[in-house]
Amino acid sequence: MVFKRVMGAFGVGGPSVDTVLASPQCRPGEHLSGEVRITAADHDVEVQRVTLGLVARVESERTDGEGVGTSEFHRVDVSGGFRLPARENKMIPFRLPVPWETPVTEVYGHHLHGMTIGVRTELAIAKAVDKGDLDMVSVLPTPSQQEVLNAFSQLGFQFKNADVELGRIHGVPQQLPFYQEIEFYPPPEYQGRINEVELTFVADPTGLAVVLEADKRGGMFHSGADAFGRFHVDHDQALHTDWATEISGWLDSTAERHSGGFHTGHDSYGHHDSHGKHGHHEEHGHRSGPGWGGAAAGVAAGVVGGMVAGEVLDEVIEEVFEEDED
Repeated sequence: MVFKRVMGAFGVGGPSVDTVLASPQCRPGEHLSGEVRITAADHDVEVQRVTLGLVARVESERTDGEGVGTSEFHRVDVSGGFRLPARENKMIPFRLPVPWETPVTEVYGHHLHGMTIGVRTELAIAKAVDKGDLDMVSVLPTPSQQEVLNAFSQLGFQFKNADVELGRIHGVPQQLPFYQEIEFYPPPEYQGRINEVELTFVADPTGLAVVLEADKRGGMFHSGADAFGRFHVDHDQALHTDWATEISGWLDSTAERHSGGFHTGHDSYGHHDSHGKHGHHEEHGHRSGPGWGGAAAGVAAGVVGGMVAGEVLDEVIEEVFEEDED
């Protein structure tokens, strides 16, 4: 993918930039590689630095309601200062690390509705910075995350929505100031007792935290309540865990008990956790099944089951970020 914008901050005749990604797809913990191509101005230019940043659309809780904005969560200078002579172009190769906690935006080849991750290029000249343009990046699950998602599909969960929220999760070390929630409608046998289930991944080089939150329906004698569960496994262990059994066991317990709670019976990685997730001002608490398969079957129509075709997002991605920054 290529994105290009004349660097308007530097006036007419200033340099322009093309950032070319070798591939727009990556996984958490990997790298994005490519080239930053700078087309010279009609006069000599002193470039102070060239910077690439990863940005995400993030929601936050505010006193006046929910806010939506753009958060840069990782940045790398791909070049220091240099002199760019008039009409002489320059090419800068790069490898941009993708943090392990980067939210997932694509599952089973289809974009998750509500998710927006992009790469932004900044060119600094004479103390002026132009943020350039933005190009969408597709972040696929790691193999360990994919195993968990396969279990959700196998159990009959239906994808609802996904978002990124500013805040922290209780008891889970985080490097980034936000976390992702992937929301599902529960399987038919739990409908009427559970409204939805939210899945959050927090990964690092050694392992994966899997945090589950169930929104329980209230009844005549009980008010609704959220129930939380948490696993922590290393990446290899996640590949050999029977996630369908673990998740269904937690869901059965959650649906039956008003107080919620969770215990996997495997102390090596699962344990009871009654804490939830909170906003930015607090500490936080193998086959394609009917859920994902149904969505995949209809993506050609544009919008199906909360999943949006990538080409549709390409048309609106710039508007989303431009509105956030205005």
